Amino acid sequence: MRLTICAVGRLRAGPERTLIDDYLTRAERSGRSLGLGPARVAEVEDRKGGGMAAEATLLERAIPAGAVVCILDERGKLMSSPDFAQMLAGWRDAGRSEAAFVIGGADGIDPALRARADAALSFGPMVWPHMLIRVMLAEQLYRAVTILAGLPYHRS
Repeated sequence: MRLTICAVGRLRAGPERTLIDDYLTRAERSGRSLGLGPARVAEVEDRKGGGMAAEATLLERAIPAGAVVCILDERGKLMSSPDFAQMLAGWRDAGRSEAAFVIGGADGIDPALRARADAALSFGPMVWPHMLIRVMLAEQLYRAVTILAGLPYHRS
């Protein structure tokens, strides 16, 4: 199952980009034998300032056809890392070939896109910068792969 992070905004070179690239490379390397990966980031940018609706249109285009869609939203479900890993495994085992994780812009995700999502995930009630959410998601994807592979990265 291919993994795509669909996000509003362009991430410049820097520590966040380095961390995302590192975690996604690790996830891809460890996940290949599990049927998880490759992992990539698809960035969109609303240059015309159309707000959430325009961002949703761009995000919809970035979501691979037939993908299971998981939005990152403060109103989403709180999950442990093992539960997140099991959710990924469940999608993979159900024959889903693509999973898209959607991160909206500063105003969040358009209600129509939120309603179409298969799942909504929250990293807690605090508001996080979108660039850090990308890093946190990339790390959790790697952690999920290591949990499913039985590797020692995740200890609980």
